[in-house]
Amino acid sequence: MPPSTSAAAAPSVGEADDAMLASVLGYQLAQASVATTAVFVQQVGEPFDLRPVEYTILVLVHENPGLSSARLAQMLSVTAPNITVWIDRLVRRGWVERQPSATDRRERRLHATAEGAALAAQATRRLVDGEREAFAHLSVGERAILIELLRKLPQRPA
Repeated sequence: MPPSTSAAAAPSVGEADDAMLASVLGYQLAQASVATTAVFVQQVGEPFDLRPVEYTILVLVHENPGLSSARLAQMLSVTAPNITVWIDRLVRRGWVERQPSATDRRERRLHATAEGAALAAQATRRLVDGEREAFAHLSVGERAILIELLRKLPQRPA
């Protein structure tokens, strides 16, 4: 009796078949996240003792001087108490500062310190270079398309 074609396609011992998940976007994103997280840890996390959320907050504050913590929480889809904890950590490290608002004395606005701005720039350079190297199998065009498509995911049609 000849071997079945399905047996020939079955994964060998120690391998797993994820064919049913091939078209599941969430699964593919999770797999991509594993790869990008490894690059982050190597290029930014370990050298600067930064968590991904800390890096993200630092860059957003640097790129948006005077941002309110409420707006930052909204941008990241986190609660006000959670964003306060993360901002406090960056303030303690000397990378972010709270300054009084020019229009509302009750409100404090976020600004990157000179050290925080330099760190944001350096960490981003390292991260972009590390991703370029780790994902060199993607052409420049493929990388641009991937980023463009991923940026569309959170958007909802009107």
